[in-house]
Amino acid sequence: MTTVLDGKKLSLKILDEVSEKIAKLDKKPHLVVILVGEDPASQLYVGMKEKTAQKIGLKSTVLKYPKNTDENVIINKIAELNNDDDVTAILVQVPLPKQISEQNVIQAIAPSKDVDGITAENIGRISIGLKPYAYPCTPLGIMKILEEYNIEIEGKHAVVVGRSNILGKPMAQMILNKNATITICHSLTKNLAEITKTADILIAAVGKPKMITKEMVKPGCVVIDAGTSKVDGKTVGDVDFENVSNSTSYITPVPGGVGPMTIACLMKNTYKLFNR
Repeated sequence: MTTVLDGKKLSLKILDEVSEKIAKLDKKPHLVVILVGEDPASQLYVGMKEKTAQKIGLKSTVLKYPKNTDENVIINKIAELNNDDDVTAILVQVPLPKQISEQNVIQAIAPSKDVDGITAENIGRISIGLKPYAYPCTPLGIMKILEEYNIEIEGKHAVVVGRSNILGKPMAQMILNKNATITICHSLTKNLAEITKTADILIAAVGKPKMITKEMVKPGCVVIDAGTSKVDGKTVGDVDFENVSNSTSYITPVPGGVGPMTIACLMKNTYKLFNR
C-alpha cells in the first residue's frame, strides 16, 4: 500500500520548532529577499515566504526592483547587504530578467548569508563532503522528508530527473553523500524510461506536467515530485500522481509535498545562519 508523504504536516512541525527558538532571542534573524520584475509566480512565492517569516517571528524585508533594472544595481545592493550586520540571510528570487546574469548575482552573495545554499562555496562544500553554511532549501526539504519517514537511502539507486543548479545537481550530491548510487537524467537523456525504471528512489525536478508516467516507475519505488506547473488553473507536479501512486511504496503529492518543505527549510536556514 502506498504511503503519501505529507510535506505540509512536516513543514508545520519544523516551523513550530524554529518559531520556539526565535521567541527566545532578543534580536530577531533578518531575511532579505530581492525581487526583480513582476513575474506572477515569483510574486506569489515571495509573498508566501514573507507571510511565513512574519508568522514565526522572523524579520523579513522584500526589496522590489522594476524589470529593466541593471545588473550592477542588484550586485551593489547585495554588497551592501553583505556588509550590513542587521541582515542575516539574503535570497534572490529567480528567474531574473534577461539582462541580469543569475550566476553573477548569486555569486555576489556572501556564502555566510546565502540562505538558499547555492553559491559556489556552499555547493562546493557539499561536493567534497563538508557542511555548507546552508543546504539548498528544496533538496534539504526532500532529505528531511526521507528522514522523517525512515526511508532507507544507503545502497539504494536514486535517479534524479533534472540538473538545475538550485535543485537537481545539489539533490544528487546530497543523496550521494548518504551513500546512495546516483544517476542524473536531463532533457537530452536517451531512453529515459529505461533508466527511471531502475530507480529505488526517483526524484523528479523538471517542471514538466505529469511527465513521469506509471510505465516509467518500477513497483515499490519511492517517488519524490519536486516539480510544479499550472494546468487549467490547478497546480500539478512532474509525476502523474493518480496513476503512478498505485504502484509506489511512498510518494509526495503536489501540492502538499515538497513545496511547503522548501519554505520551512528557508526559515530553518535563516535561523541557522543567525545562530552561527
